Amino acid sequence: MRRSFKFLLRPTSKQAAALTACLEDHRALYNAALEHRRTAYVKAGVAIRYGDQSAELKHIRADDPDGQARWSFSSQQATLRRLDKAFRAFFGRVKAGRPPGFPRFKGRGWFDTMEWPKDGDGCRWDSQPGHPHATFVRLQGVGHVRVHQHRPVKGRVKTISVKREGARWYVVLSCDDVPAEPLPATRAAAGIDLGVASLVTTSDGVHVANPRHLAAAADRLARAQRDLARKEHGSKRRRKQAARVAALHGKVGRQRLDHAHKAANMLVRAHDVLVHEDLRITNMTRSASATIEAPGRNVTQKSGLNRSILDAGWGVFLRILSHKAESAGRELIAVNPANTSRTCARCGHCAKENRVTQTEFACTACGHTAHADVNAAVNILRAGLALRQAAGAA
Repeated sequence: MRRSFKFLLRPTSKQAAALTACLEDHRALYNAALEHRRTAYVKAGVAIRYGDQSAELKHIRADDPDGQARWSFSSQQATLRRLDKAFRAFFGRVKAGRPPGFPRFKGRGWFDTMEWPKDGDGCRWDSQPGHPHATFVRLQGVGHVRVHQHRPVKGRVKTISVKREGARWYVVLSCDDVPAEPLPATRAAAGIDLGVASLVTTSDGVHVANPRHLAAAADRLARAQRDLARKEHGSKRRRKQAARVAALHGKVGRQRLDHAHKAANMLVRAHDVLVHEDLRITNMTRSASATIEAPGRNVTQKSGLNRSILDAGWGVFLRILSHKAESAGRELIAVNPANTSRTCARCGHCAKENRVTQTEFACTACGHTAHADVNAAVNILRAGLALRQAAGAA
């Protein structure tokens, strides 16, 4: 399996300045390469490819010995491949008839990651293995940077990335051949209903709370954003206040991620088979259509629901659950969510009137009552087991 390991970096002030300079030069290279492609096509109708721009790198480095030449050639090639990937995605969207989204220039704060494609080529993980109390990663032009390694790295380190999040720097290791860690069989299966009142409700009747981290930090974020709006654009005070807002959002994101890990661990350890709804979260959280002339209906309510769904972090939870299930040897099944919350788990009667309130389910045909989310989770489990049986029969 391939897995990623993310660790906090502890750079010195000199190393932090070098990392910032390295990131800025990679951003400048990305923007220059994008401008090169645009100009060549507009002026001469010539399509520039990655190979063309990679071949020019040596001339760029020779002309800028105190700038671009300081950094790893391989990491600069990775930045050019990143641009090439953006163009291939653009042409793919055009061909599919979707909104094209032409690649954009990266402003400050919109380019926060550098990649080294191979361990040992311009970078080295665990660069001082004899050090008794710390782990270091060596980056060309930066030096040996201390790493806060809170867990062991497994498998073979393939690529190394450095990412800036607010005032923090992280190293991300992408590792191949990571061994699976199968858990003992439990012979249990559960359906999972995702919600806003509870993040997860299982068919066993277990409710995992939704901490609503963004709502809890809403007052502090509102104050911080009001202060940011009052600062003069381009001023030092505005940059400092923007960093405070980013730090608050970063804390909310880390809290959401931590809760998702704990909830997924609990479910994976207790069940051999887990069934969840195949949700299209992007479509579910799309803004309600409204204009000044045609204001629409329930736009404010839809906006609040979208915010609650995103605060719950369904996508983050499902991604983590998938990774943990694969590592533990568990089976994860996604089913069509249509009518799972309207169908009676006892008699199968489907009607929107069955859902009395957000939490109460009462079948209008047989009189069965249950918690609405538990009833939905039972239907999800049955649909998943039916799919599993059909796949086994085939």
